[in-house]
Amino acid sequence: MSQVHRGRHTAHIEGDFVVFLIGMHVNRPWRIHKWWPVFRSMFGMIKDLREHPEKGALCSYFALISGVGPAVVQYWRSFEHLEAFARNTDDPHLPSWRRYNQRVLKSGDVGIWHETYLVKDGQYETVYANMGRIGLARAGELKPVQAKGHTAGRRLGRTAEDDFPDGTRPGGGSPS
Repeated sequence: MSQVHRGRHTAHIEGDFVVFLIGMHVNRPWRIHKWWPVFRSMFGMIKDLREHPEKGALCSYFALISGVGPAVVQYWRSFEHLEAFARNTDDPHLPSWRRYNQRVLKSGDVGIWHETYLVKDGQYETVYANMGRIGLARAGELKPVQAKGHTAGRRLGRTAEDDFPDGTRPGGGSPS
């Protein structure tokens, strides 16, 4: 993880963006020759996106989802960027997709999944306490939480002021 930023922070990103989750589940672990190429292909795609920021991927990182398996969390500038990458014959995704369909899909040895979330400008909230830049904070900017509000409701514009439940105010103390 990157440098730890002490205190409470929030993420900021200009405009709409896309959160894309993609992963795999190994249904038959002993069939390494089936799942290893699927797993390995994820690294090639992330490497390509890091080398070519103009393709619109703002940030990608690996995650391990308990009971499911490896996954990649990605933040994209737009759905159009994501779709262009997925369908471009010169990018690594389409050949990997075709190989999976030809060599693995029918066997059921490996499952793949993805979820796509279109996020409108300002329709998100984040908080990071004593953390490095991860997630949206890595895809966009990391700002002191005071810039948007101390509570989730405030950061989403749902409340006019920060309203802390008893005993949860950062640093203790009572509301001012």
